[in-house]
Order: sequence, then C-alpha cells, then structure tokens
Amino acid sequence: MRLMIRGVLLTATVLASACGGGASDPSPAPGPSTVTVTITNGVASPRTFTVPRGGQVIFTNNDTVVHEMYSDPHPEHTDCPEFDSVGRLAPGQTRQTNNLATARTCGFHDHLNAATSTLRGSVTIQ
Repeated sequence: MRLMIRGVLLTATVLASACGGGASDPSPAPGPSTVTVTITNGVASPRTFTVPRGGQVIFTNNDTVVHEMYSDPHPEHTDCPEFDSVGRLAPGQTRQTNNLATARTCGFHDHLNAATSTLRGSVTIQ
C-alpha cells in the first residue's frame, strides 16, 4: 500500500511541475498578418505599425481625391517594391501590397503628395 501511495505522490509531483508555474515570460502574440491603412481627409491612419513577415498592408481610399501609395524613397520607390502593387487609388478603392517577406522597416508615401506628412508612414516587418 505504501508503495502505491508513493507512486501516486510521485506522479502528482511530476505532473504538477510539468504543468507550468515556470518563471519564463510567454512570447508576445504575433501582430496581425494584415493592417488596413485608411486615407480620409488627407490623412493616412495608422501611419506606423508592424506586420509579420509574409503579411500585407491594405490601403483604403475614403478620401474624395486620388492617392498613389508607394514605398520610400520618393520618387524611386525602391525600399519595399511590394508596395508597387497598390499604386493608384481612386476614391472608394481598396488595394493591397504584395506579401512583405523580408524583415525590415519600410516608409510609404502618397506619390502625388510626397511632402504631405499626414500621408506618410512606416511599416516594420518582423
């Protein structure tokens, strides 16, 4: 009987130690795989955000004028060529980048209003 009780206690101890209670912090939850940037009244929002590698950025033009969203620098658009798939956005139109596969930070801007800070932003790809 004592041997059986010891076995049960040993099993309970092993299970309890395996079920957590460790001191390590859990990894942060991954960011969303897509982020939607909405352009309204000449303002892109959000302007700074993070997506995981393979994620995409969706641009929605809720403004009354055309916008052309590309990666920095202006006018070359070479930092993140994945943004080239967005390009021209008519009012009411939504388009998305290609998959952002390389970890880096990319700036973006409205090619038609490159100096307008409210239409500039950056995405960090992790």
